[in-house]
Amino acid sequence: MRVLVQPQRFDAAQLLQGFGAGAGAVVTFTGLVRGEDGLVALDIEHYPGMTEKALRAHAEAAAARFGLSDVLVVHRHGHLAVGEPIMMVATAARHRRAAFDAADFLMDWLKSRAPFWKREIGPEGPGDWVAARDDDEDALARW
Repeated sequence: MRVLVQPQRFDAAQLLQGFGAGAGAVVTFTGLVRGEDGLVALDIEHYPGMTEKALRAHAEAAAARFGLSDVLVVHRHGHLAVGEPIMMVATAARHRRAAFDAADFLMDWLKSRAPFWKREIGPEGPGDWVAARDDDEDALARW
């Protein structure tokens, strides 16, 4: 299991080398900064130490709940332009359904509860902090 919180871009292919060896299924998801409503970038902040601990605890919970053989969570912080990768999760399990469900479970938690704060940057500069969305909360509630 690996949890990485970092400002630099990541190379998904490199991170996935050897990931899930011996598993029957590996699922990955990479989230990108969307260019909607004039968004130019996101500034993402976090508390070092606290963030990694929270992500690790949730990754461990996913591994136990879905019988995973491996988990990878990568989340970036800092200034991220439209189109840049923000995060990635990868799950490995004996069967595909467990791997897909675990990745979905991790993503729903990351969107709603992970201790990151995002501020939208538009053409005129910094804007609003991103608030929790009802549909993200609804997705998390199904677990």
